[in-house]
Amino acid sequence: MLLSSTSSPYQIWVLASFQLLRLASASLPLGQQQLLNNGGQVPSGKLVEFHRDLVKIESITGNENGVGRYLADYLRGHNFTVEKQSVDSSTIGEQISSSQDPAKSGRFNILAYSGSSRKSRVLVSSHIDTVPPFWPYEVRNSNEIWGRGTVDAKGCVAAQVTAVQQLLATGEVHEGDVAFLFVVGEETGGDGMRKANDLDLTWETAIFGEPTDLKLASGHKGNLGFRIRAKGKAGHSGYPWLGESANSMLIPALAAIDKLELPSSEKYGNTTINIGRMEGGVAGNVIAETASAQVAIRLASGTAEDAKKIVLDAIAKIDKRLEFDFSGRGYGPVYIDSDIKGFETIVVNYGTDIPNLEGHHKRYLYGPGSILVAHSDHEHLTVDDLLTAVEGYKRLIRAALKK
Repeated sequence: MLLSSTSSPYQIWVLASFQLLRLASASLPLGQQQLLNNGGQVPSGKLVEFHRDLVKIESITGNENGVGRYLADYLRGHNFTVEKQSVDSSTIGEQISSSQDPAKSGRFNILAYSGSSRKSRVLVSSHIDTVPPFWPYEVRNSNEIWGRGTVDAKGCVAAQVTAVQQLLATGEVHEGDVAFLFVVGEETGGDGMRKANDLDLTWETAIFGEPTDLKLASGHKGNLGFRIRAKGKAGHSGYPWLGESANSMLIPALAAIDKLELPSSEKYGNTTINIGRMEGGVAGNVIAETASAQVAIRLASGTAEDAKKIVLDAIAKIDKRLEFDFSGRGYGPVYIDSDIKGFETIVVNYGTDIPNLEGHHKRYLYGPGSILVAHSDHEHLTVDDLLTAVEGYKRLIRAALKK
């Protein structure tokens, strides 16, 4: 991060700390330098420490209890009023990994605000769950932070909280101006955000946190997810005529889905299809009795119902015995406000909780890090990203309160 006349004192202080850390590293023997650069020292600063503590707590969807308790305690400890809203684990169904610990149940959303008024003009929101698998926290080169959730979306959570804390400290926001909503379940359909509608609250503006490369998103693609199932007849693989392979039923259907022609648009580009997970059978020498696949379609145009009809019509020509489960609500492309000056804009291909929160508020999407490394084994961002995001969220909140 380059300093300029507009850099905040906080940015200058933290960057100076990193420079001192690098200078200290250079004076050490080579082995100790390597230790420092590979996580032997964690960069200083309350923001980085808060982000570190969030990331170190595994919170794969369904296991959000631990990070939720930590975040609730942190917010209470910094003078926010905190409400917990229970979210039923059954709403994420078979998407919960069988390896997840039942003792970590008790999922909840967090609503937090300054003072006693739960009614606020601006909502600042992100999610605290992550995709699997868990990758541990690690600092590289004194400025890169690696690990699951560093980008998606605990970087947003840490920067959002820090931004509001700083605005409260300077007297730029007051009780009734800003509230936090941190939800579970975003990665598997948004059950947490849909539950948040039961809070019976409204806002003028909602600022959502997802990785946008520090740009304002002007829209994102829609989403249609489903599971397709085949039911065959088991038998000995040496006598295939005695059974019917569910795998052989499923494969032609998936090939047809993969080649579907779905609508595109100038703004959002092409609709894309991802066959993300397949499973079938029990052994190589047994005719597969069951088979299934999970599919995600990112919609660039039209509605989820339009896409659903295209899929069902195509598969009906191949095998009418196949079963579909369109368990999610699905939605078409999502328009997002991007009318605040001073930000570059971007269109993103991923889905968010924005369509799951009901109301007539203005909607903004912004956050540190790149979606191109999220959900991967190399998920990471820089400390500079976090610092810049704090300033970005402050600008968004200030602008929202002026409207």
